[in-house]
Amino acid sequence: RGIPIRFEEESRGVRCAFFVESSFKLNPNEKKSWYMVADVGLNSAEVASLNSELAALSDTVTEKLESDIYEGSLLLDRIVGFSDGIQKSEDIKTTAHHYTNVLFNVMRGGIFSNGYWIDRSDVLAFFNVRNRKALNENAQFFASLPEKMLHAEFVDRALKSGNATLIRLCYEYMPLMFGRRHGDPSRPWNHFSINLKNEDGSLKLDYQGNWRDIFQNWEALAWSYPDYAESMVFAFLNATTADGYNPYRVMRNGIEWEVLEEDNPWSNIGYWSDHQVIYLVKLLELSKKFNPQQLESFLNMALFSHADVPYRISDYTELLKDPYHSIRFDKEAEERALARWQEIGNDGKLLWNKHGEVVHVTMMEKLLSLLLAKLGNFLPEGGIWMNTQRPEWNDANNALAGKGLSIVTTAYLYRFMNVVSDLLANSNLENFKLTKTVQEELFAMNNVLEKYQLFLESGFDDQTRRMVLDELGTIAARTRNEIYENGLSEEQINVPADFLAGFFNRIKKYLRQTLSVNKREDGLYHAYNVIHFSETTASISYLEEMLEGQVAILSSGFLDGAESLQLIRSVRASRLYRTDQHSYILYPDHQVTRFSKKNIVPANEVENLRLIAALERKNNPSILVKDDKGQWYFAPNHRNARLLRQTLEHLAEDPDLRPLVEAETEAILQIYESVFNHKYFTGRSGSFFGYEGLGSIYWHMVSKYLLAVQETYFAAKAHGEDSEVLSGLAAAYQEIRAGLGFNKEPAEYGAFPSDPYSHTPGHAGAKQPGMTGSVKEEILARLGELGISADAGRLSFAPSLLSKKEFLSEPALFTYFDVIGQQKNLEIPAHSLAFTYCQVPVVYRHAESDSLQVEFSNGKTAHVGGLTLDENLSAMVFQRNGQIAKLVVNLQSHAE
Repeated sequence: RGIPIRFEEESRGVRCAFFVESSFKLNPNEKKSWYMVADVGLNSAEVASLNSELAALSDTVTEKLESDIYEGSLLLDRIVGFSDGIQKSEDIKTTAHHYTNVLFNVMRGGIFSNGYWIDRSDVLAFFNVRNRKALNENAQFFASLPEKMLHAEFVDRALKSGNATLIRLCYEYMPLMFGRRHGDPSRPWNHFSINLKNEDGSLKLDYQGNWRDIFQNWEALAWSYPDYAESMVFAFLNATTADGYNPYRVMRNGIEWEVLEEDNPWSNIGYWSDHQVIYLVKLLELSKKFNPQQLESFLNMALFSHADVPYRISDYTELLKDPYHSIRFDKEAEERALARWQEIGNDGKLLWNKHGEVVHVTMMEKLLSLLLAKLGNFLPEGGIWMNTQRPEWNDANNALAGKGLSIVTTAYLYRFMNVVSDLLANSNLENFKLTKTVQEELFAMNNVLEKYQLFLESGFDDQTRRMVLDELGTIAARTRNEIYENGLSEEQINVPADFLAGFFNRIKKYLRQTLSVNKREDGLYHAYNVIHFSETTASISYLEEMLEGQVAILSSGFLDGAESLQLIRSVRASRLYRTDQHSYILYPDHQVTRFSKKNIVPANEVENLRLIAALERKNNPSILVKDDKGQWYFAPNHRNARLLRQTLEHLAEDPDLRPLVEAETEAILQIYESVFNHKYFTGRSGSFFGYEGLGSIYWHMVSKYLLAVQETYFAAKAHGEDSEVLSGLAAAYQEIRAGLGFNKEPAEYGAFPSDPYSHTPGHAGAKQPGMTGSVKEEILARLGELGISADAGRLSFAPSLLSKKEFLSEPALFTYFDVIGQQKNLEIPAHSLAFTYCQVPVVYRHAESDSLQVEFSNGKTAHVGGLTLDENLSAMVFQRNGQIAKLVVNLQSHAE
């Protein structure tokens, strides 16, 4: 504006501006630099010393500052490099975006401190926090451990011990660093910090995160550290409960659950199961890719625990009465768990038996516990009933908890069933050990599914689907109550593999039928439905289209390539597409009703209500109020029908009003629902204008969509589908990718395009940098673009979705970090690109035929025909042992 800058030493009540004014002239090739210094967390003496040091303005200060900047930047580059975040291609925006995605992913989930190397001293510290009893009783085992060892050697020693507690905890041990506690930054308990050092200056190994966040970030991390895939599966399964749910937070030290606090309006309880199925599926699939047969070996081994979260889900009949308040906090159970925790460590928060030991069950039982919990809430053709006081995902649909039915979880359950069925088929076991508690629930639910399977052909009416839900829900409640009162049975039952295979196939038939009938006339699929109960029926109504539902269907494997392409085109033509950002919103935008047009009760609805007339004579506005024009409105204290019913019950205490209340309560409640339509209120997704609100792009869901389309493309290619289908899916992938922020100019995106952002409201640019799980999906999508895949322990490079524009036009220097953290430079020629995988540098270059060149650290070279390494060479990469110095991938014409 041409206004002179005024020097300010103090600002009061307004934002500060830190500007330094100077005028100077620069000649060609001349430069001038300056520093702006700020620091926090210093005490008084340190502030004074820093001021003195800066006041000297000596060359030493400049050198120290430059050195600190360089060392900090190098450390950050090394951390990102440890997770394969450094790439070199002609497309600088793509590689810069990948760098930031990896950076934020490790900030959320952590990074392994020293590859696969672990320190005995930290193992002892871990066991001291988790289970001091196991530490003392196995002193010889710990004394025999070397000071430093590889993770594979560590878990192998544990397996040879045959001690279930040792095996479980040794697999759960993961030396992660750099991760931060995370969640919604607006909540008062989420104070973010990245703690790199202990008080003595040593490296701090720690992680903690909300259930829904940390496992998704580990999925991307596992691609760079394949040998930790099973540890992630152990951590996941051991934190789930015997009744099939999971706690709020997972940490290095164990688990945490939420408690109600009378003086804290933010406190809440409720079982978490959002994302539960798909996160587990992804981890199971990764283990199968890298370490075939490893999980099958665990299926019948009692190595897994249950979290003992002191929540008690209501009995089935109580759920029907009030599905909004379905969880009771068991204070006595918490006190018992905390007493055990004080005695031995965080293993005290696990389920114990009557002999004072942690209950261990087989992996098959853990998988069944999660599956049966979902079946206990399954409404045919409707989805999974969401009745544990928690929304399905990210709080966007929080008002659906209690009345919602999730087709999203149904779709992911279908993918889960395929994975578990494959594990079963490949195990070659004839029987599986289950506790009698779970075996009885399994057999009872199987009987129900057998009983009603004829309706899979004809379809379910409101009465038959209610009968299925009643019977499954009653069985699940009976099992839960048995666990709450007596724990799991100590009696073990052998269940034939053939029975389980038949049970899984039967479930898949029910899931297929439900998914099929939830296809909409516009070609999309329902995401969430609403359940309505009468005395003998369960009816279903439908919400508007949602992007999440289409993502889940695509990801489930339910559709073939041609059907998937048809769905993708339907999404593009739907109200979910936002033209200005060339991307997709979560839900269709709509005009919100103005306040003056809300809460209007039609006069004809009130005329015949004798209770309202009686209240008007008494000048009692507790139910309805009237304006000066005679328009009726519901009193403002009734934010839901439950509170309105309470007011009516209070009025019934008046003998004169009691008959009127009894006669007209249901009529008044029906009027209330017709006015407000609360049954279809989803929560902030239908009322906010930012975050996951109206007109808002939620970038995590867009990145999930991107990855789901990519997965569909690769599946169609593997199944040999028509070339037109493949080209259509590839084009759809590129179209979604082109709408992501890093492909846009700052003015269009409204933010720094290279960084991942949480959401873009309809009225503003991108918001909340880094605060998004989209980084995980985009890392996986980038791996897919580069053609990196693994199957049965064999690593392949086949980049059919990689743009030819990414190949360098001129020679360049690729700077990366090797497996021991040393910075190295690699000259790469024109028409090439480079990246690391498991910190092995990989160079792509054009050639006349596909082949791989393996350069070993000892100077030897091996040539491989095709684009797949054998198991031995793949293992060298996966194990990060430094034997392979470089991979050169010769590509004929895979990039497009």
